[in-house]
Amino acid sequence: MRREGRITTAQVRALEELLPVFELPGQPGSTPLEWFGNPNPLYLEIGTGNGENLYHNALDHPANNYLAVEVHRPGIGQLLLQVAAAGLTNVRVSTADVHEILARLPTGCLQEVSIFFPDPWPKSRHHKRRLIQAPFLAALRRVLASSGRVRIATDVDDYAESILECLASAPGWRNLAGAGCPALRPRTRCVTRFERRALEAGRRIHDFLIARCD
Repeated sequence: MRREGRITTAQVRALEELLPVFELPGQPGSTPLEWFGNPNPLYLEIGTGNGENLYHNALDHPANNYLAVEVHRPGIGQLLLQVAAAGLTNVRVSTADVHEILARLPTGCLQEVSIFFPDPWPKSRHHKRRLIQAPFLAALRRVLASSGRVRIATDVDDYAESILECLASAPGWRNLAGAGCPALRPRTRCVTRFERRALEAGRRIHDFLIARCD
């Protein structure tokens, strides 16, 4: 869901000047090879927020390509400012709905997907809007490489429970931590301001690591 919120002058400028440079081409049928100009492994982060985690990973691993999908335009603006300042060429962004992006991606093109702290839609009547559900996992599985992995994190206890239930019933997936078990926190995920606030508030972080299985 698009929520603009507060946006700075620098972020507005980034959206005007840098988004056309780093945004995925609008035409269907284009491929990651065309987007990046190389066949390097492609990593997708869904809901990048202000882009802290994706930026640090792209900076530390220049041989990988990174795609940020985030509908919050101020967050994309902030990420673009960091990417441009560091001179990174291995990042592309999209402010489109993630379901549209998954439909456009070629089969088996993703090495890994990160979904950190998706909107929990806390009210019971809104749980159907939560991202981690069976149809979404099926769409995600199509675009993952045969060895592809998905990392998920949430600070909402009942969302963590629903994720485990979903994984238990979704075909074609393997929980790498063991059936019904959470995973260890990945060392590749930097502690963002969002996660820091959750920890300071005493909320538990639930991590999951799943892999596509054929």
